[in-house]
Amino acid sequence: MKTETLTVPGAELHYEVRGSGPPLLLINGGDGDAAMFGPLAGLLAESHTVITYDLRGNSRSRLTGPPAPQRIEEHGHDAHLLLRSAAAGEPAYVFGTSYGGMIGMDLLARHPGQVRALVAHEPFVIDLLPDADRWHALFQEVYELYESDGLDPALRKFSEAIGVDLPPDPDPDLPAPVREMLARLRVNQETCLAYELRSFVRFRPNAQALRAAPFALVIGRDGPKTLLHRTTGALAEQVGADIAEFPGGHVGFLTHPADFARALRTAFEG
Repeated sequence: MKTETLTVPGAELHYEVRGSGPPLLLINGGDGDAAMFGPLAGLLAESHTVITYDLRGNSRSRLTGPPAPQRIEEHGHDAHLLLRSAAAGEPAYVFGTSYGGMIGMDLLARHPGQVRALVAHEPFVIDLLPDADRWHALFQEVYELYESDGLDPALRKFSEAIGVDLPPDPDPDLPAPVREMLARLRVNQETCLAYELRSFVRFRPNAQALRAAPFALVIGRDGPKTLLHRTTGALAEQVGADIAEFPGGHVGFLTHPADFARALRTAFEG
């Protein structure tokens, strides 16, 4: 694995490159970072040049200016610059989960020549729901609870509302790299609540661009149905796409990496 840093407007992106072959960009969402894709990236690197990175302001991708509310379009531009640097001009396969799927959609709409195919996993496109106003109001309440009572009460309210479990607290018996990743994710959760959640869920994909491109929507097949299953369904209806089921739940790429890698290869081939 090769580790690099890319300077982009307002940030320095930490990214990692594995393997050889056609480029494949993995984009995490929410509080995630490149380490969460480690098991999946290692498997996909058998046939692809796999590029993973920490989103700006998260983990090892430091901001070079003061923190401020972020937009999906800003992250889409980061992905564009990253591919221009790391993919040597070759169009890439792109997989994005949650916010990462939305970043991939923005990249595809504005730089279609850089994307060979896009697979979006449980994108959090709240603004497409008929009751979007209710959710926007709830996320504002989550932010205000974070400001008044701190991270843990706000995360509990958010997690219960959307139906997705929070990552566990670091266990001293876990391997050191896993403990370090979980500690980074906790800091990232603060960034998410303060600067990402309320603005990211206002993103509306370019449906025309998605209809014209190799694009697939997928959800986790295990566990309870969540708000992200609803948002994925709303997007599928808007663009006329089918929804495939992938192994695991919202982080199936981490809990079922081998099965997930096989499913992802099949989706790209389709």
